[in-house]
Amino acid sequence: MGSPADSLLPPRFADWFASRGWSLRWHQAQLLARAGARRSALLIAPTGAGKTLAGFLPTLVDLSGPDRIEGLHTLYISPLKALAVDIARNLEEPVAEMQLPVRIEARTGDTPAARRQRQMRQPPQILLTTPEQVALMIANPEARKVFSGLRQIIVDELHALAPGKRGDLLALGLARLRRLAPRAITFGLSATVAEPDDLRRWLVDQAEGAALADLVEVPRSLAAPADLRLLDTEERLPWAGHSARHAMAEIYREIGRHRLTLVFVNTRMQAEFVFQALWGLNEENRRIALHHGSLDVGQRRKVEAAMAAGGLDAVVCTSTLDLGIDWGDVDLVINVGAPKGASRLLQRIGRANHRLDQPSKAYLVPSNRFEVLECHAAIEAARAGEQDAVTSREGALDVLAQHCLGMTVAEPVDPEALYREVTGAAPYVALGRETFDRVIRFATDGGYALRAYDRFAKIRRDGEGRLRVANARIAQAYRMNVGTIVESTMLKVHLGSAKGGALRYGRLLGEIEEFFAEGLTAGDTFVFAGEVLRFEGIVEDRVVTSRTQGKDPMIPSYNGGKFPLSTHLAARVRSMLADPAAWAALPDQVAAWLALQQGKSALPGPDDLLVETFPRGGRYYLAAFPFEGRLAHQTLGMLLTRRLERAGLQPLGFVANDYAIAIWMLRDPSIRIAAEPDFLGRLWDPDMLGDDLEDWLNESALMKRSFRACAVIAGLIERRFPGMEKKARAVTMSTDLIFDVLRKHEPDHVLLQAARADAATGLMDLRRLSDLLMRIRGRIVHHDLVQVSPLSVPILLEIGKEPVYGEARDQAIADEAARLLDEMGEAFGTA
Repeated sequence: MGSPADSLLPPRFADWFASRGWSLRWHQAQLLARAGARRSALLIAPTGAGKTLAGFLPTLVDLSGPDRIEGLHTLYISPLKALAVDIARNLEEPVAEMQLPVRIEARTGDTPAARRQRQMRQPPQILLTTPEQVALMIANPEARKVFSGLRQIIVDELHALAPGKRGDLLALGLARLRRLAPRAITFGLSATVAEPDDLRRWLVDQAEGAALADLVEVPRSLAAPADLRLLDTEERLPWAGHSARHAMAEIYREIGRHRLTLVFVNTRMQAEFVFQALWGLNEENRRIALHHGSLDVGQRRKVEAAMAAGGLDAVVCTSTLDLGIDWGDVDLVINVGAPKGASRLLQRIGRANHRLDQPSKAYLVPSNRFEVLECHAAIEAARAGEQDAVTSREGALDVLAQHCLGMTVAEPVDPEALYREVTGAAPYVALGRETFDRVIRFATDGGYALRAYDRFAKIRRDGEGRLRVANARIAQAYRMNVGTIVESTMLKVHLGSAKGGALRYGRLLGEIEEFFAEGLTAGDTFVFAGEVLRFEGIVEDRVVTSRTQGKDPMIPSYNGGKFPLSTHLAARVRSMLADPAAWAALPDQVAAWLALQQGKSALPGPDDLLVETFPRGGRYYLAAFPFEGRLAHQTLGMLLTRRLERAGLQPLGFVANDYAIAIWMLRDPSIRIAAEPDFLGRLWDPDMLGDDLEDWLNESALMKRSFRACAVIAGLIERRFPGMEKKARAVTMSTDLIFDVLRKHEPDHVLLQAARADAATGLMDLRRLSDLLMRIRGRIVHHDLVQVSPLSVPILLEIGKEPVYGEARDQAIADEAARLLDEMGEAFGTA
């Protein structure tokens, strides 16, 4: 039986809904009404509420009218190429069943160039694409013609796009689209977020004031609560490491109990390991597949098609599948490793059952004991509906430089109009005119220190003061380098052979990073694309391999992809540690570990910092437990070792993870702490973020690394240009030389400013570190021990362990753990 809202639907739509037993939902009716009133809106709804259909329904109704609408009507933008392809597939069904005269196409980086060119000449009515393709399209000289009739823009998974540089690029693209298509409205589709107004600003022009898009929000209470739990394991929980090898048998068993299982991991390296581990257990020949971003697009599309057709039992995947994709009958999600954030966990578990009225079922599989605490905290946060995703940021200047160049590639630009346009984008609303002019000067001649070099002059001014691209080569280089994702140089991996000394290559499997490939020698084996491969050699940018049955193969590692523990979950973990009553919900061996720690040393209060000092192996150790995430701890380690060096304690090194930091030295810090009661307070004083931080940045490679990424994004250094691609080593040499020149001769250069901002937020997490140092003032709890404590065992096991997955590393960790436990006596060995 239909609802009153169904009267808003044209007859053929009402009939189609009725044929499926559906009624028009409230939020879908709301977006129809907003479209009729030509008002932009943000739709927030739980997984399975029909957000995507709500976004497209106004488009389909409009295109079903008696007047034939040619040209681009609706532009759909997704953070994932796979999601754009999936939505295109799902839209074809209602269009075909209602016999709507609508042409739908997807456009991603995988779309052939000829089809992309045709889409600019003859665009479909609905185009589904990504932020990078939007940037390319608005930089096309035909952009004004293509977008002039655009009526609707849909930004899907907005909460995932807004917090990063891809979001900055898209926000600038939307600002340009508002000029090219003034009649268009924008719908944002988002999961639940803590600050909806951040995203509402994103959808409308901010140049004339703090405008907000309309808000349409589906109460989370309408969604069935998730069935979320830790995966039970009879195995002994590891002290450290991230392989989760101990739980593979239980994961395999759960796959057999469900129709289709998504096994999420946090990195591509972990995906290859988990797939191989499950395949090694696969005596029942279950249909298990692998999906991550470095696999060949053809292989990924085969996996996606098999999921949709019900041809798989499980898929091991990374974040390539953790957004709104609805492939196949997924009834279980398994997250291997800690999720690092409540919002990310809620996003992933929503892939199971993908329906509003049915509970999503998910298991979390912690890889080590600290991750048990984090997973338990994440489950509590998810059940409470708490959100910890960041949804606002200040726009990056390197992205702005790229966008400004792109606008001149499309057509001559008036700088006054361009400034008004970019400040209409939410991330750039506070951009000052002086900073904008510095960005334009950089794009014009590279800046004061680089203006003598013609190759940095990408924009010129014409006789009317307008900005134009300098020449056709720069325009082509822009098109080849657009985007904000800066990865290491990738080499294509092919199956092939080495016969008679000649390397021959055949089928493409995917890509691995150059630094890994160059460390291989002929005969080495490694795991990739779910297979064990033998390395034969490298031909230009291609790695030639053959299938093999080699034992103990290596697994390629990739830069990036490691999420830090969120501030929100960190606070929950600290509260759990301080509350013994909460330990009853933990596995017995973890509760026993914490109880033993409480007896031998202490556990920190929610706002305290526990610092332990103890001797071991002729060295003296300082272990601290801030629980503030890997990035903040790594920065802290650098700064603390500088201060300990000045204090004469002769530090030798440090190690940090998401939970703790350990520093080892030649002198005993406990003697200094006993002699000077304020020593720890001075050591951890917030003033370390002043001169100490500046001195370290001037000496470290971190700023050069940050500058390298900014230089590539801003177009100072071109990774790809006609005829060739610059290798990672060449990019490093080029950017390092320029960095030294700018720091000496133009220290206020806009790219140095951008690099500093990136380092502060992305590489050092300075805001979080500052909050930590303020929180623990006067709340440092020191325990001087005669031996390592139970809580210190996991962080000490991190020392000297490279991030390589495999049985040998797991065994090395187990052996070292046994030695540490022996030091503490048999009582601890039974924990």
